[in-house]
Amino acid sequence: MAKKLSSAQLQELAIEKKIKRRNFISFSAFFIGAGAAFGGWKWLYNSPQETAGITAGTRQPLRRALNKTELFFRRIFSNDHVVKTYPKERAAKVVRVNSDIGMSTDNFNAASWQLSVVKKNGHVLKIGIEEIRALPKTEIVYDFKCVEGWDQIQHWAGLRFVDFMAHYGLQERAEMEYVGMETPDGAYYVGLDMESALHPQTLLAYEMNDQPIAEVHGAPLRLIIPVKYGIKNLKRIGTINFSNQRPRDYWAEQGYDYYSGL
Repeated sequence: MAKKLSSAQLQELAIEKKIKRRNFISFSAFFIGAGAAFGGWKWLYNSPQETAGITAGTRQPLRRALNKTELFFRRIFSNDHVVKTYPKERAAKVVRVNSDIGMSTDNFNAASWQLSVVKKNGHVLKIGIEEIRALPKTEIVYDFKCVEGWDQIQHWAGLRFVDFMAHYGLQERAEMEYVGMETPDGAYYVGLDMESALHPQTLLAYEMNDQPIAEVHGAPLRLIIPVKYGIKNLKRIGTINFSNQRPRDYWAEQGYDYYSGL
């Protein structure tokens, strides 16, 4: 004759059944999700490569998604979107060096450096560093973010790009869609949407921690654009130009997001 279970034992069995059922559902959901993720990865991996041009190095579906994301964020972008700032004492004393591409010293002389700005009809405006330093200075202490995953609070100072455009009578150029910047040797180059370039926190920086920028950080003049990842913060600016088409961009040609906004 079967032994009759007590109410406590029956309750315990009921709880055990619930746990087993929930575990079964959880494991099933996990394996279904993992299978879907693997299938999605395999589909993307086997998708055709994008046609190399201004962007390259990734699969067509991913590039289409990145381009649509750029359009979305450009529509909602506003100068009211400012990054968080910090007191000077929070800034790193030893600033991390994130890249040396375009920093070749071959045929480069900091003393004779001049910024070349391509104006309308190909006319080139030449500007020396002392001329830029004589204009109103703006400082920023913010969290510099690298696309590789690290970040660091840094202190920079220089001329706001929007003030640079106004001072040199480049308002007509500011109506264009994009800004392109290159190092003097042409080895590193970035393309920027005009909205981000004219953001009030974007600087043509010549000081770091109240001292002239060191060569490894882009002396004599570099870009600091807090609303972008570090790959857009060009060191040692040589040339600035303007366009209604996306300028070439070093990392976008390697498969990264062209917009690279934060």
